[in-house]
Amino acid sequence: MKTHAKALLVPDSVPVSSARRGRAATPLRSLVVALAAATLGACSMIPVFERPAAPVPATFPQATPTAAPVVAPLADTIAWRDYFADQRLREVIALALENNRDLRVAALNIERARAQYGIQQADLFPSIAVSGGQSAQRVPGDLSMTGDSNVSRQYSANLGFASYELDFFGRVRSLEEQALQNYLATEEARRSAQISLVAEVANAWLRLAADRERLALAHNTRQTRQASFDLVRRSLELGAVSALDVHQAETLLQSARADAARFETVVAQDRNVLAQLVGGGVPDTLLPDGLEQAVATVAELPAGVPSEVLTRRPDIVQAERALLAANASIGAARAAFFPRITLTASAGTASSTLDGLFDGGSGAWSFVPQLRLPIFEAGRLQASLDLAEIQRDINVAQYEKAIQSAFREVADALAERATVAERIDARRKQVAATQNSFKLSDARYRGGVDSYLSLLDAQRSLYAAELELIGVRLIEATNRVELYKALGGGWQ
Repeated sequence: MKTHAKALLVPDSVPVSSARRGRAATPLRSLVVALAAATLGACSMIPVFERPAAPVPATFPQATPTAAPVVAPLADTIAWRDYFADQRLREVIALALENNRDLRVAALNIERARAQYGIQQADLFPSIAVSGGQSAQRVPGDLSMTGDSNVSRQYSANLGFASYELDFFGRVRSLEEQALQNYLATEEARRSAQISLVAEVANAWLRLAADRERLALAHNTRQTRQASFDLVRRSLELGAVSALDVHQAETLLQSARADAARFETVVAQDRNVLAQLVGGGVPDTLLPDGLEQAVATVAELPAGVPSEVLTRRPDIVQAERALLAANASIGAARAAFFPRITLTASAGTASSTLDGLFDGGSGAWSFVPQLRLPIFEAGRLQASLDLAEIQRDINVAQYEKAIQSAFREVADALAERATVAERIDARRKQVAATQNSFKLSDARYRGGVDSYLSLLDAQRSLYAAELELIGVRLIEATNRVELYKALGGGWQ
């Protein structure tokens, strides 16, 4: 049996004369007391909830094993202001949390669910209202006992409630529990939306940093190739090189020009994405200068986090709330098989004249209990129960899928993290090797040992290696953000 104790307003008086007040108020007061007792004794038919077991391993793959357990804060306990060190990035995220429209919709959904819960919760109590009215009726002479037409009037003033359901079997309380869980689920949805927004803003900011660095590299490469092209062209005029060398140098120059123009577009698009996420323009003072500084602003989480932390993610909690709501709907469907008792009661005064409405002896009351017992519903009630149980099973599957998806997100981030350091080291060594190769090719070309084509290949290789290094450094930075997001960080 599930009981809830809540206050009920018991009227101490009704508008009747002092001689009749006690007798008129007694039935309504006694009835409200009985309603309170019935509410306290109402039973619940909601099935006992058991959280489904997480259908994932106990530990993450690619998590670095440690000889002793490392005591480190969980990601969802680290506020985003503490995780991102760069003050510019923190200010950009703060602007997004304040102005982003998707997050604003998520917050308004919470308010809507709270209002819906308040409406459902109000059904636990009778709606007490004061009413007053007048009725007039004219009876023609041929229908009157006296043979004369007459007009009869009646005035009344009452205090009472109508169609209040005694929740003996917990139907109304089950619906209230369902509305409560839906309301709590929207709160978790807003937290989940904030996590996604924080990660999207951080990744967009980091991509802008990387593309700005690519743009600077493209401009520097263009200037270098322009100088090289001018030198080869002067050498052609002196007869030191062939026209083929000039055309090859111009090919690299135009390629660098195209790359510079392309990265100009990419940087502008990155700023547009960031502005959309923030919900307005982002000042230039809050934009990153380059990726090298931006990577240092993102903290690194410890590996080896057990998979139980996934149940703390807001989207997982939201799925669990939806499962609880579906569980409560089963209780309401079960209670529909049992009798429903509704009460309508009022107490007040009635008189044939307005000035006699509050005279002695004008007290009046009414009490109308109703019982509805389903006998034949053509399978409707059983179908409703089956539907509620099937919906519960669907929510169980969705809950388990949400855990599996979250586990995969963390596992993917850890898998990338396991190799990203080696990739960065390899790319840095590749850049160093191609730089040495370029220097040697340039020296051999100037010494007349190699053709200009070998020098051009060395230039292309160096440029491509530098771009690859920027790309893998961006992967390292965004991987830290993705792991922070996958572990449920960013909602605080």
